[in-house]
Amino acid sequence: MLTKRNILAATAILGLAVVATGSAFAGTITGTVTYEGKVPNLKPIAMDADPSCAKKHTTPQPSDVLVLGDGNTMANILVRVVGGLPAGKTWPAPKEPAVLDQNGCRYEPHVIGIQIGQPFRILNSDGILHNVHSLPKVNKPFNRAMPANIKETTTSFDKEESIFQVKCDVHPWMSAFIAVTTNPFYAVTKKDGKFSIANLDPGTYEIEAWHEKLGTQKASVTIGAGDTKPIAFKFTAPAGK
Repeated sequence: MLTKRNILAATAILGLAVVATGSAFAGTITGTVTYEGKVPNLKPIAMDADPSCAKKHTTPQPSDVLVLGDGNTMANILVRVVGGLPAGKTWPAPKEPAVLDQNGCRYEPHVIGIQIGQPFRILNSDGILHNVHSLPKVNKPFNRAMPANIKETTTSFDKEESIFQVKCDVHPWMSAFIAVTTNPFYAVTKKDGKFSIANLDPGTYEIEAWHEKLGTQKASVTIGAGDTKPIAFKFTAPAGK
């Protein structure tokens, strides 16, 4: 028999679940991204043009274009929800900044997802001259020099935009990619190829996985209350490659 005390306790537990997950019925999409086919022999990054960069490394630096882990799992894949979210709903921008570091004359990370209005913090850990030149088509572009004495700068983006490039005009091998979203439902893989997108309401969603050279893969997934649904994305080398 339900008592007032039991009802209050159940309500409290439900409230904690909502706080912890954003919804008592939220679901999660997880998965792994892998590469199939012959792995191209990509040339290491040539940093000899700037001795200050070259001396930061004792071994050749691999290309950022295709970064693979054990079992050919793929890093630098942007996985995001591109369909199925409720129309008109808004999500607050995180107060925690997305960070791009210039470290070892490379941009870290190579691929970034960021929400509209979220702080975008740019670091210069190298202590040498860099610049950050963004190439968006929707947001306002910027080109900021960061000499050795400037360790960080902060900006943000105010419009949704698909993936665009950021480059360094001083060191042409330095490149990164940014996607500006209206929502938090995205992830970027590391070398283990794994991703997780949480706090999704029950429904059917279209999920996209993006790679800078191999294009996009899409999948549809239906999740119920409290579900965790796996998706496997697989990229292959183009024919003739």
